[in-house]
Amino acid sequence: MDRRRTNAPKKEYEETVVSINRVTKVTKGGRNFRFSATVVVGNKKGKVGLGTGKANEIQDAVKKAYESATKNVIRIHIVDDRTISHEAIGVSGAAKVLIKPAKEGTGIIAGGPVRAVLELAGIKDVVSKSLGSNTKINTSRATIDALKAQRSAEEIAKLRGKTVEELYI
Repeated sequence: MDRRRTNAPKKEYEETVVSINRVTKVTKGGRNFRFSATVVVGNKKGKVGLGTGKANEIQDAVKKAYESATKNVIRIHIVDDRTISHEAIGVSGAAKVLIKPAKEGTGIIAGGPVRAVLELAGIKDVVSKSLGSNTKINTSRATIDALKAQRSAEEIAKLRGKTVEELYI
């Protein structure tokens, strides 16, 4: 009887490699090259995470980054299964990212790492603007920060001791 696995375990999250950088450490014996990878993971249903990894080989760095990202997954609230509840600004280092909700059919108006994070989070209609620095890792972190700042109407009503209907009066 053949006991080998026929199907590998299904990954819980989809992944996108945001950046791969070659980093150098100069020692008296010469230069040591390694690779640094930044990966975004998400299930397109409100869970998204960001991680980094460093190794001698690109594949190992991406694998470490994936494992790091799955440990840092956050849950976000998505309105009508397509957009965010309110605008927010996320900051990481000198990078700032502004995200705003958009009408149905708008799509994701974002570039580079911001688009990768928003797509894997499952947001379909959003407008974003990248302000300040445009380094990929800090822009990704700033986007995650902006998503963490999101509050649903139910959360705000609970904090204020009101019902959701009273908020809209």
